[in-house]
Amino acid sequence: MSSVDFSAWIGRRQESQDRISFNLVKRIAATLGEVPPQPGEPLPPLWHWAFFQEPVAADELSPDGHPALGGFLPPAHKRNRMWAGSRLEFYQPLQVEAEVSCVSTIIHIEEKHGRTGSLLFVTVRHEYFQNGQRALQDEQDIVYREPTPPKLRGTEVLPEGQWQEQVKPSSTLLFRYSAVTFNGHRIHYDWPYVTETEGYPGLVVHGPLIATLNLRAFTHAHPTARLKCFTFRGVRPLISPQPFEVGGRLIDTGKAQVWAGNQDGTAQIGEIEFSDGETL
Repeated sequence: MSSVDFSAWIGRRQESQDRISFNLVKRIAATLGEVPPQPGEPLPPLWHWAFFQEPVAADELSPDGHPALGGFLPPAHKRNRMWAGSRLEFYQPLQVEAEVSCVSTIIHIEEKHGRTGSLLFVTVRHEYFQNGQRALQDEQDIVYREPTPPKLRGTEVLPEGQWQEQVKPSSTLLFRYSAVTFNGHRIHYDWPYVTETEGYPGLVVHGPLIATLNLRAFTHAHPTARLKCFTFRGVRPLISPQPFEVGGRLIDTGKAQVWAGNQDGTAQIGEIEFSDGETL
């Protein structure tokens, strides 16, 4: 059990600036198999995760490849880090080549104890401003867990969807997504580390990548929808190269459920709120 008083980290804040570089946008598009939006056009949903990545020297990384904690984020006592989920609110699209600022604030820290040991939950709110106006808000839940065998099977089978797309998560896709998002987490590209140290049977598919593909499948099915909110939560990991499905269904006017998973069950669940006059 941790004896650290995390209250000093609540309210901690940092601000950064970045340009939605067309060169990086082209690399994201190539990674995802998309046509890149041109300068001045809207950045596709969730591509903002490739930006505002502070470069950290190699000697300042933890053994898992993440930046060492104890600065902006609190210390986690050698626990493994996972992105548990996010709650996003969309106000206006970020524009390719726009200058954007991001204000990040730690808004909640909680330590829980369960069957798998101690879990430290940290929630960070990221607010993105473009031309002096808030364009996007992204609350991210990060969980740090003690090293334990990963949960690989879900408890719920995939629902019947009104739309679905198949994904084949190759090691190349995972490596390139790590590269464009400057994500050094070794579970996504380092086979000896992920299998021998963290106990997974193979490379782990990024939770943000799954969410990006899930939201893309929704926009393919509803091309005129204007996104308002997107919430998602990871249930269990997906392992490369095993194929998985992203899909969803409308549950009310302006609301949709989405999910990702395979024959082993659901791996990520989410909900979308949108507007455009869609009817059930």
